[in-house]
Amino acid sequence: MRHRVANIDGPVHYLDFGGSGEQVLLVHGLAGSALNWMAVGPGLAASHRVLALDLAGFGQTPLFGRPATVAASTALVHRFITEVMAEPVVLIGNSMGGHIGVLEAAAHPESVRSLVLVDPAVPGKHVRRPQPLMLGAMAALSVPGLAQNLIDRRSRELGPEGLVRQALAIVCADPSRVDPAVVEAHVQLTRERMHLGPQNSRAFVQASRSVGIGMANPRFWAHVAAVTAPTLVIHGSLDRLIPVSTAQDLGRRRPDWRLVILEGVGHVPMMEAPDIFLDALRSWSAYRIATAAAAS
Repeated sequence: MRHRVANIDGPVHYLDFGGSGEQVLLVHGLAGSALNWMAVGPGLAASHRVLALDLAGFGQTPLFGRPATVAASTALVHRFITEVMAEPVVLIGNSMGGHIGVLEAAAHPESVRSLVLVDPAVPGKHVRRPQPLMLGAMAALSVPGLAQNLIDRRSRELGPEGLVRQALAIVCADPSRVDPAVVEAHVQLTRERMHLGPQNSRAFVQASRSVGIGMANPRFWAHVAAVTAPTLVIHGSLDRLIPVSTAQDLGRRRPDWRLVILEGVGHVPMMEAPDIFLDALRSWSAYRIATAAAAS
């Protein structure tokens, strides 16, 4: 695993897991980073050339005057594919990264050979009434400056270890399953990001507002309908953020897509259950065909 930097209107940091053959691009979710793919990157690189990028404002990629909205991140992903990878890719996106994957595959079918959506942030039919604390957080996001101040204060209170522990408790059904080396890498990255000042929270607020608007927009389904690439949806049955019913509804809308539900797993199966995640991916016919073609 090597750390590299590309220049796309400013530095874009990414991890190169090596490998050869058809190229795979891994796109993280909200508040995530390329490190989210640490546990599966080497396994994917056994049959593919694998890169994982940090979107602008996340991981080690600075905003550098760029917005962190979903639209801006989708444009960044497209330029990364065309300028860095220079050929169509297997695009694998988790959560917000899955949302971005749908937008990219719909707008640029020539750039996406196949698409894998991992607990994607897409509109759902069964939306529960938010709890009071969640309503307060949502309200805070709408007030300029308030959300950033609250996030910055919470970060100082919890510290790097506390922030990572709290995040894993939310996104995992069983946080203890995450490899300690992966946890420590995230703690170290969080420690480094705490020195960024307002940029740290600004990117999160911009992205969270943007993905929320995108998930509430019924026009998103037109993008889903426009995707022509073979598509696999992998979803944890115990995802607290995007309920499994959302993935099931997505499967009904696109019955030609393959849906795999991982029992007992949360929002980030590639971190919580990497072996099960890789098994689900390798059992997908489109992935096996691409692997065999690359090896021949």
